[in-house]
Amino acid sequence: MKSYQNQILKRENKKPVLYDIYHPGDEKTAPLVIFCHGYKGFKDWGAWHLVARAFALNGFCFVKFNFSHNGGTMEQPIDFPDLEAFGQNNYSKELEDLKDITDHIQNTYANLAHSQNITVIGHSRGGGIVTLYGAEDTRITHIVSWAGVSDFKKRFPGGDLFDTWREKGVSYIINARTQQQMPHYFQFWEDFAANETRLTISRAATELIHKNHLIVHGTADTSVTFDEAENLHRWNPKSELYILEGADHVFGARHPWDEDTLPPFLKDTVQKTIDFIKQEASRSK
Repeated sequence: MKSYQNQILKRENKKPVLYDIYHPGDEKTAPLVIFCHGYKGFKDWGAWHLVARAFALNGFCFVKFNFSHNGGTMEQPIDFPDLEAFGQNNYSKELEDLKDITDHIQNTYANLAHSQNITVIGHSRGGGIVTLYGAEDTRITHIVSWAGVSDFKKRFPGGDLFDTWREKGVSYIINARTQQQMPHYFQFWEDFAANETRLTISRAATELIHKNHLIVHGTADTSVTFDEAENLHRWNPKSELYILEGADHVFGARHPWDEDTLPPFLKDTVQKTIDFIKQEASRSK
C-alpha cells in the first residue's frame, strides 16, 4: 500500500483543498472512493486513517480531504485556526469542493484511479453532501451515507433565534473538543434559501433510484437519529439500509484514536461498504 499525505489542490480565486490518497500500491488503476467528513470534522479525525488503509488494502484508491472552509489550514489541518473561513462555509461551497477534488483526482491521478467507477462516502453532514452530489454527477456510481443527515433545512434555527441571527449577522456554536466559539454568518442561510431546490436531500435521494445507494446508520445515534436513515431509504426504496444495533454517531470511534485497529462498529461499516461496492460493481459488468 502507498499513501500520499497532505497534498494541496490549489484553485484560482478559491481556497485550496488539502487531501490524502491511499492506494493499493501496485501499478494498476483502482476503483476510486472519495470520503467527505462531517460538520466540525476533518480528514484526520479519529480513525479515518485506518478506514483509508482498509479500503486501500482491499484494492481501492481512497481519497479523504478537508472541505476548504472547515476552519483548518494547510499548516494546521486538525484544529480550527481559521474561524473566519468556518463562518463563511455553506453547502454550496462543499458541493463545489467535492466536484473540484473529483475532477482533480480524475485528471491528475489517472494512473491510480478509475474514472468510470467512483464511489462517494459521506459521514454525518457529509452524508447529505454526497447524496446531493451523487444525484448531480453522472460519474458517480455508488453513494454511501454513514450516519448521514436527511434534511439540511431543519438544522437552521427558527423563531427568535433565527431573527436574532439575521439581525446580528452571526451566531456561534461551541466546539466541545477545542472550546472555540465557532461562527456561522447569516450568509449560510442566504445561500441555502437561494439554492433550496438543489440543496434538498429528499429530492436528490429520489433521483438515486438508478444508482447504487447504501445507507449505514446506528440505532444509538443521538446526533443524527435513526429516523433520518429511514427517511433516505423511504425516498429511495431501491437503496440498501444497513442497521447497526447499538452503534453511535461515530461507530464507536473517538478523537484521537490511538489504537491500531478499527472499533467493531466502524470495522463492520467499512467491510459492509467494501462488500457493497464490489458486489454492485460486479453486477453491472
